[in-house]
Amino acid sequence: MVQLFNGLSFSSILLLIALGLAITFGLMNVINMAHGELIMIGAYSAYMTQIMFSNYLPKSLFDFYFVLALPVAFLTAALTGWILEWALVRHLYGRPLDSLLATWGVSLVLQQLARTVFGAPNVAVMAPDWLNGGLEVMAGVVFPYKRLFILAIAAAAVLGMYLYLYKTAPGRRMQAVMQNRAMAACLGISTRKVDSWSFAMGSGIAGLAGCAITLLGPIGPSIGTYYIIDAFMVVVLGGVGKLSGTLAGALGIGILNTLFEYGTTATLGKVLVFLVIIVFLQWRPAGLVQVKTRVLD
Repeated sequence: MVQLFNGLSFSSILLLIALGLAITFGLMNVINMAHGELIMIGAYSAYMTQIMFSNYLPKSLFDFYFVLALPVAFLTAALTGWILEWALVRHLYGRPLDSLLATWGVSLVLQQLARTVFGAPNVAVMAPDWLNGGLEVMAGVVFPYKRLFILAIAAAAVLGMYLYLYKTAPGRRMQAVMQNRAMAACLGISTRKVDSWSFAMGSGIAGLAGCAITLLGPIGPSIGTYYIIDAFMVVVLGGVGKLSGTLAGALGIGILNTLFEYGTTATLGKVLVFLVIIVFLQWRPAGLVQVKTRVLD
């Protein structure tokens, strides 16, 4: 049961990262290699929020710093993503190889910038007291509050994303641009604004994921690279552009990865997960859930 819970916890981290990636990669067809660094920006935003509470506010308020760190991480990463889209990515739409190389270069720059500002060694983000301890579900089985909180963040992010995409006008415009960009433009939708907003939103969710990751251990300039490959696999396995597919892909990869690592080693477990994904994609190249569209090409 503990391993299954750990698998669900890892799945929730992958889900948070893949939600942002599903927008930039799934909806906009942009291979953003700097997505991992947006996670890193969210993590360091939580670190800076912790320092501000520790140095400039009364100690009685310190336990509330993480509540503020979540929106700070989201907004900081979203602003960075918006600037990245405005300055670079929008000039490379329709050129996937160029966008891949350009964003990879941006990721290297952001990593080096983080090393310059915060140093190369990892830094620790202290969890507030109300997240220490765990919930005992039976004798000898304890679910840590930190991982339960991460599960709650992921559930809230999925619900918010669903409501935005299917219950709001901007969300419907985003789906329209995803399914047929030319037709959406003909109907008066500003595809450029939709692209900017979508990229910023995906980046903000990546920052949220980075903030959640700080609860699991120290953070460093390259923390995003540990998760980015798994997140790409989630989007590809789940089916590009489908929220339900991203959810199913994250659950599948997270649980399989934990179970394989428990039975073998970390490296061999990762290899087995990738083998399963490759075999599955040979059978269903479009992933678990396919987008229904009227585009014939």
